[in-house]
Amino acid sequence: MIDWTRVARLREEIGADDFSEVIEVFLEEVEGEIAPLRQPCEPSQLEAVLHFLKGSALNLGFETFAELCADGESKAAEGHVAEIDLHAILKSYSNSKVLFLDALEHRF
Repeated sequence: MIDWTRVARLREEIGADDFSEVIEVFLEEVEGEIAPLRQPCEPSQLEAVLHFLKGSALNLGFETFAELCADGESKAAEGHVAEIDLHAILKSYSNSKVLFLDALEHRF
């Protein structure tokens, strides 16, 4: 669910002091972008939101969430919005966030 190798590499790249700030910004941005997923929206808007979420998730190691966003992004691009499991995407983010924040203190 979480790519801890990626998380450790990111922490090493930006430094321990800035790492907390990056996490905070990531969570704020994702929370802001997830809001449109809770309402009906145009396929192009949905594709753009899922693309952003996928990239953000990959940067911080939210592997499963990124995979679900990538799948949804592809389906939105093809016009198959009804096939996107938004519930699974939202649940994956929520579960990943809890796991990440709980384990973060013990890992670093």
